[in-house]
Amino acid sequence: MRELVFKGQLKGHKAVVVGCGRSGQAAVNLLVALGADVCLVERNKNKISSTILDWVEEKNVKLILGEHKKSHFKGANLVVLSPGVPLNRIRSFVPSNAFICSELELASWFVDKPIIAITGTNGKTTTTLLIAHVLKQAGKKVFAGGNLGVPLSEYVLGGEQVDFLILEVSSFQLQGCNSFRPQVAILLNFSPNHLDFHLTEEEYWEAKIKLFIKQKQNDIGIFPLELKPKIEELNLSCSRVYFIPSNRFQHEFLIGEHNQANMEAAFLALRYIGFSEQDFAEYSKDFRPPEHRMEFFWKWKNIAFVNDSKSTTVASLKAALESVNNPIRLLCGGIFKGGDLKELRDIVKNKVKKIYLFGESKDIFQNSLNDCCPIRWFETLEDVFKELREDLLKEEDSEVVMLSPATSSFDLFKDYKDRGNKFKMLVRKYFENGQQL
Repeated sequence: MRELVFKGQLKGHKAVVVGCGRSGQAAVNLLVALGADVCLVERNKNKISSTILDWVEEKNVKLILGEHKKSHFKGANLVVLSPGVPLNRIRSFVPSNAFICSELELASWFVDKPIIAITGTNGKTTTTLLIAHVLKQAGKKVFAGGNLGVPLSEYVLGGEQVDFLILEVSSFQLQGCNSFRPQVAILLNFSPNHLDFHLTEEEYWEAKIKLFIKQKQNDIGIFPLELKPKIEELNLSCSRVYFIPSNRFQHEFLIGEHNQANMEAAFLALRYIGFSEQDFAEYSKDFRPPEHRMEFFWKWKNIAFVNDSKSTTVASLKAALESVNNPIRLLCGGIFKGGDLKELRDIVKNKVKKIYLFGESKDIFQNSLNDCCPIRWFETLEDVFKELREDLLKEEDSEVVMLSPATSSFDLFKDYKDRGNKFKMLVRKYFENGQQL
């Protein structure tokens, strides 16, 4: 454990953790280590495995299942929300004197190393991993996590010392932050998203901006130039720098304007801690984008297959379409999270040869894009491939088959990774004589 954590710091406090996913479990482990009396509440009984039951018993934690009630939070001094638990869902149940925060906020109280934090509607994971990669190539010890895989509480409870913490941060986490202060903070972009979670677009914006509220004069905030008017209205204390996509850095696997923006933001963050343009170019050249994010992975005849399953928003789909020059056969659909698909009409007319819809949101896509190109709807992703193969057998031109759903995946899949893996499996099945890129 970190030196900042010792048994008894929260002795006499009752803490309630909402949600038993990885973040919730990490928060429970940290609170137990701090000596708190911990209760874990979970609405979905199906999430409770025998392993979790054994762990709860081992930690001497009270477990409450079912819809939240005031009685679940009785006597609580501290309530810790897992990502994806809306604050407005539980606020009325929580005692007025209880402190509500996210797991990220809780863990940040016990961190004494510089933090570089990245948020935005799209590009967070790629930029987080790119910064971490450059630092590692430069010989620095790095923790990369937060919304990206490993909760910050797991780092706090671990033993490894690092030079920098690189944290991907979501609006879900930021909404429950009150004192979180990164030395370097990046807002990559902003467009309507998670309106199934946030009550309004303004609430979503306010959550994102919380990343910068506690920064001081010697900290830096990095923003897209297009947002400068909104940012300058906020009277932030931090130094501010603005970026636009440029061709300053060329990278074989980071293509398109959105990745130019990601690289600019990453460089500006690293420049603040002493890296030159030459350093960034040299240390980033071996970086590979994470799986499921504009992943060019298979070629069959003149057809390239791209797995962009991480695309869950209209803005991310737009960025994906803009990054490719060849005609596109687009696979999309799922649970729509908000945004205006009509913004894509021009680019779909110019670039997309055919849209293959699957899962939910059929009417939303068809009503917005129906006259832009041929559109067909299928119940499942496998049904898509039966027609896709027949279409491609007739083609001789160079094309791109792209999965970029612009939706969440939970209608047909466990998550975006499951969706992307199923896509890749079907590509290899139906186009088995292709080759790995």
